[in-house]
Amino acid sequence: MTRGTTNTNRLRRIDRWIAVQPVLRQTADPLVVDLGYGASATTPLELHERLTRVRPDVEVVGVEIEPERVRIASERARPGVSFRLGGFETPTPGGRPAAVIRAFNVLRQYDEHEVPAAWGRMLARLQPDGLLVEGTCDEIGRVCSWVALGPEGPRTLTVSLRLAELEEPSIVAERLPKALIHRNVAGERVHDFVAALDREWARAAPLSAYGPSQRWIAVAEGMRAVGWPVRDGRARWRLGELTVDWDAVAPGEGPGTRAR
Repeated sequence: MTRGTTNTNRLRRIDRWIAVQPVLRQTADPLVVDLGYGASATTPLELHERLTRVRPDVEVVGVEIEPERVRIASERARPGVSFRLGGFETPTPGGRPAAVIRAFNVLRQYDEHEVPAAWGRMLARLQPDGLLVEGTCDEIGRVCSWVALGPEGPRTLTVSLRLAELEEPSIVAERLPKALIHRNVAGERVHDFVAALDREWARAAPLSAYGPSQRWIAVAEGMRAVGWPVRDGRARWRLGELTVDWDAVAPGEGPGTRAR
């Protein structure tokens, strides 16, 4: 069991990213799981509120491994939001597979070698086109990163930062997902990625006069220009997001191949 910090709006960046994912709009059964929601019902309730704006019939199930937390959260259950006792096996009403599983700040207490098995258990509970979103953020949700996985495995890494007063993007290094946080060392792809973010942020400094969003857009464009497989476009970038293909940052031996 984790500390379970559940500050209001802590996961707003992840929620708005999930809200635009195609699976949420296309699935016949919009069942979403908030796995490891913590000490209160805050994050499942907020997730439901945000997702109903794009999918009114969405159903959110909060899953926690601590019985007392489930009891307390269940007092705030409402239509479309329920709570269950469980872990990575991801119990759902009637055993239905989930369209989306969000597991945030859950794997931080595990060892890196335990991550694939945890991923595998959650992925087994997805619909054929489902999505697992696993990551980490700070206590108030201003520094976030997550891996998006489909049934076949990891697809992308997303970094999402509050741009106002941001000194360097490399602050995300301390909030990388468990699969990557110990890999931020010379010779690893994710280390090259974080270093490249800082270089592009410094290079785009003259654009600060036009606001931090314009500076971040320049970072994304600069990363793409030097060969990083950056996804999406300005609509997402201006939010402080940047998503790259998983293969570009995946753990492995030897230095990354991106331009320096």
